[in-house]
Amino acid sequence: MYIYVPDKVSAKPAIIVALHACGGTAQQWYSGTKLPSYADQNGFIVIYPGTPNMNNCWDVNSASSLTHDKGGDALGIVNMVKYSLDKYSGDASKVFVMGTSSGAMMTNLLAGSYPDIFEAGSAYSGVAHACFAGAPSATPMSSNQTCAQGLQHTAQEWANFVRNSYPGYTGKRPRMQIFHGLADTLVRPQCAAEALKQWSEVLGVPWAKNNTGVPSSQYTQMIYGDGTKLQGYFGQGVGHTAPVNEQLMLKFFGLIS
Repeated sequence: MYIYVPDKVSAKPAIIVALHACGGTAQQWYSGTKLPSYADQNGFIVIYPGTPNMNNCWDVNSASSLTHDKGGDALGIVNMVKYSLDKYSGDASKVFVMGTSSGAMMTNLLAGSYPDIFEAGSAYSGVAHACFAGAPSATPMSSNQTCAQGLQHTAQEWANFVRNSYPGYTGKRPRMQIFHGLADTLVRPQCAAEALKQWSEVLGVPWAKNNTGVPSSQYTQMIYGDGTKLQGYFGQGVGHTAPVNEQLMLKFFGLIS
């Protein structure tokens, strides 16, 4: 666990968990986005977990991670959040998660397994919650790449994976933002379409409209419901991985205006 605490921390600060890609490290990901400078300006805290396992890829395939309070990398990350909320008197209603590639996969997983912890998530070039369930590992070298190639289920099936990860939970679910490049050949764009299908069903917000040229000419924004709970962004000519858009993300989180 690595953590960035700005010099001027808000009273009851928000916390963002920032998750690195396969082969990456917490230290690299600290330099990989502008989140630290936004933390300086806005007083929130950023947790940078690091995993040394599976070529530094997150455990998004095990039953432990995919089940509430059963262990795996997911519970390890949640324990970091609980520790930080306690140590820094954080605001438990303002805990967010974001990540790229494998980190985006874990972002979706945490939103499914720990809806009681996270207010919202933002996933860049990831896959739906439980997409890698039962695979031997969750690395690009794994023998099972059906998930990353765009494994498809019905919206209801995807939603059931989320609900089954925390049986009996009836509280609110994390709001989600999904970014993906349409030229991504490692984690196919269909993976983002499946994640949007999943969260649309879980959150009860149907697709409403597309906005071309948002946030830039390369992108199309997909709005579900009124756009406050679920958004998708697909980039023309964007490969693996989609660049982090801190402003869009932090506005969606409600941390900047």
